[in-house]
Amino acid sequence: MPRSPQRLPSGDGRKLAEQVALEIEADTIDAGWPVGEVLGSETELIERYGVSRAVFREAVRIVEHHMVARMRRGPGGGLVVTAPDLNAAQRSVALYLDYANVHADDMFEARTAIETTAVRVATERLTEEGVVRLREMLAAEIRPDAEVLESGQAHDLHVTIAALTGNPALHLFSQILISLTFQRTGTRPRQYDAKAAAHEAHCAHEAIVEAMVQGDTDLAVYRMRRHLQAVATFFPERD
Repeated sequence: MPRSPQRLPSGDGRKLAEQVALEIEADTIDAGWPVGEVLGSETELIERYGVSRAVFREAVRIVEHHMVARMRRGPGGGLVVTAPDLNAAQRSVALYLDYANVHADDMFEARTAIETTAVRVATERLTEEGVVRLREMLAAEIRPDAEVLESGQAHDLHVTIAALTGNPALHLFSQILISLTFQRTGTRPRQYDAKAAAHEAHCAHEAIVEAMVQGDTDLAVYRMRRHLQAVATFFPERD
């Protein structure tokens, strides 16, 4: 059943539309976010939420912008639940970080907090299947050159570790912070030996995985922290 919060009286159609959009989003969450399901036709939803067509359509524009649902026209159409776009979330976060004038050091400080937590949780919950995934990621780390480091491929293992926590929040925040590392820092690392740096990163990854497989949580956390400190030195502030 849709929520029916008491709306604040207002002659501002935009504010009323924002309230209706929040109600639609809350109802979508309550329903378990059923991607692809039609919440109702325009006529049905206007009646359900008790607003004018103009207010409802403004509310739809808001939920479409938030990537919660989209209006599908034609027979069998209606407001269809959609899956949020991770790239859109990253863009929004990146814009806020620009506004807040966040520096590269701040990004790596946040990454260290999130990723050391992720490696701790992943180690505690590691299964045989997880061990296989980690070893596959290590085997995929090829081409010891700057392209690997700059493209983010060298951080695939980090994302996999976050996924192995089984915690969607840790996984999401890790993905966003890792991606933004490359957006908000210089396009090329400071001068260094690319092959040596890539080899060093791979060795660090092997050491982290070894500690995880052995079930040594503290050692895995220590090695991840040291590795991130080393990675941070590769990237200058973005111009």
